[in-house]
Amino acid sequence: MPEPVPAASRPRSFLAFDYGTRRVGVASGNTLLAQARALRTIAAEGDARFAAIGELIAHWQPDALVVGVPFHPDGAEHENTRRARRFARRLQGRFGLPVHEVDERYTTTEALAAGARDADAAAAALILEQHLRGLGPASPP
Repeated sequence: MPEPVPAASRPRSFLAFDYGTRRVGVASGNTLLAQARALRTIAAEGDARFAAIGELIAHWQPDALVVGVPFHPDGAEHENTRRARRFARRLQGRFGLPVHEVDERYTTTEALAAGARDADAAAAALILEQHLRGLGPASPP
């Protein structure tokens, strides 16, 4: 009988979000490849937004979620910092998954500079790749 794979060594999957008041970019990725893929942008608000996110979570079955949190260039918080953190708390409360916050300064600018057709989803992929780079081999989920 094969031994079970320790939880710390099995690949973990994530959905990442580039939060915006009108649109939310979404990306998926995992620790096996340490890469992220832009999925789509959700252009909905309120319950419709969370219903669309719920469908993605049901489909992708991530181990955790990642939310980009914006800051001023000097690291100071602003209104969108607070909004993104509130969004992260709502995700955790609604879906019961761990939520990791990532400093997402300049991700949309980087996505646009790279010629992304869907800048919000591409920014979410950059956010997730940043998170994946920060994970050590034995990081908790």
